Amino acid sequence: MDAICKRLPFSGYSDAYALPDIIRCGTNLYLAQFAFMKLLPAKYIIEQALARGTLRYGMKVLETSSGTFALGLAVVCRERGFQLEIFTDPVMDKGLENRLSSLGAEVFMITKKAEQGGYQRSRLDALDARMRQLGDTCFWPRQYETPDNPAAYELFADQISGMLDANVTLVGSVGSGGSTCGTIERLRQKAPGARLIGVDTFNSVIFGQQDGERKLRGLGNSLVPENVKHELYDEVHLISAPLAFAATRTLHERHAVFAGPTSGASYIVGRWNARQYPGETVVVICPDEGHRYVETVYDHEWLKQNGSLHEGVLLDAPATENHPSTALPPWNRYLWKRKSREAVLSLLEEV
Repeated sequence: MDAICKRLPFSGYSDAYALPDIIRCGTNLYLAQFAFMKLLPAKYIIEQALARGTLRYGMKVLETSSGTFALGLAVVCRERGFQLEIFTDPVMDKGLENRLSSLGAEVFMITKKAEQGGYQRSRLDALDARMRQLGDTCFWPRQYETPDNPAAYELFADQISGMLDANVTLVGSVGSGGSTCGTIERLRQKAPGARLIGVDTFNSVIFGQQDGERKLRGLGNSLVPENVKHELYDEVHLISAPLAFAATRTLHERHAVFAGPTSGASYIVGRWNARQYPGETVVVICPDEGHRYVETVYDHEWLKQNGSLHEGVLLDAPATENHPSTALPPWNRYLWKRKSREAVLSLLEEV
């Protein structure tokens, strides 16, 4: 406790909460609990843009997001004095929308899905139209494609290697690809054998499923982001929403870790892997805390109304599928073996 008392105060919220706390939850199982993970890349992207001169004071920051990357940008833009416009869709919960507005962001709700690419495509189209209107007076962070997104996680990787070791098995949900790919690239500079397990959900196109409705938010995508480097993944696990909800509640009940459903999805995969391979050090990325989900994932009646109460029985192990495109709920595992997406998809013809 003395060391904690002697630490200097942080200069701002983003400095205080950019990195996670590392929590040991088993003999070889660790959780990296972020307040909200996307604060780290938001902070890094804005700082790098300022350093390069691609973002200057007086310009507006524009982004498409339905989750915590928007919140990360809102925090950093508030600290730095920039106006922020967020293009989102109805999946954004009211609590997050209210917090964004409180931080001074302007939120544009896109209510029409594109036939190809869903809401993510229609949000991008709306953002593109706004950029053409503003010209060179705006800056788009481009979280799905900028190399600054994965580069931001080098700091997190160094935190892991300094506290544990670089030779770990990293388990994390995949949305933009920044956190898992950026972290493992840095870890493999010191330990080439470090393993990466990606966690996605069904009806996400990232690892070869057909696009469709997804109840589990915060991971998955209707488009394949450029920052997802498929050749970095050793395994891919697909998790259903009810199972992720059950795992999230279990994580809180057993370890008092109050987190969101993307954390639950990764936790159940990491817990299984730690038991299967006791010689590995498993680090699970928990992207956010559970405050946004008190009235949903943590609410018995909501789970019942959404058909997730009895379906969400906590499983002990996944099924192993011959190909990710044919995987079915509630939990499937595929040995990706550091292949390209194209190489894996081409194997479907052989299945």
